[in-house]
Amino acid sequence: MFDRDRITGAGVTSGIDFALRVIAELWGPDHAQIAQLTMEYDPAPPFPAAGSPETSDPALVTRVRNAIAPMHERRRAATLAARAGLVP
Repeated sequence: MFDRDRITGAGVTSGIDFALRVIAELWGPDHAQIAQLTMEYDPAPPFPAAGSPETSDPALVTRVRNAIAPMHERRRAATLAARAGLVP
């Protein structure tokens, strides 16, 4: 909830809503939508058009996928390395 110079939130989903609103206030709705799409947060989000790849602007989906591609590649490499250590 926004009240003059205070912002408050409680609970898990309201905490996520709160964080997205703060991101939107500080860096703009585009950044909040990127964060929301990255976590695929879609129960009743403050930015309904960014909760999943199916409902998001295709350009936003592309931006997010490009931004997280290096992280996914590192995760894939770590998974393959762990697997190699488990398989004789």
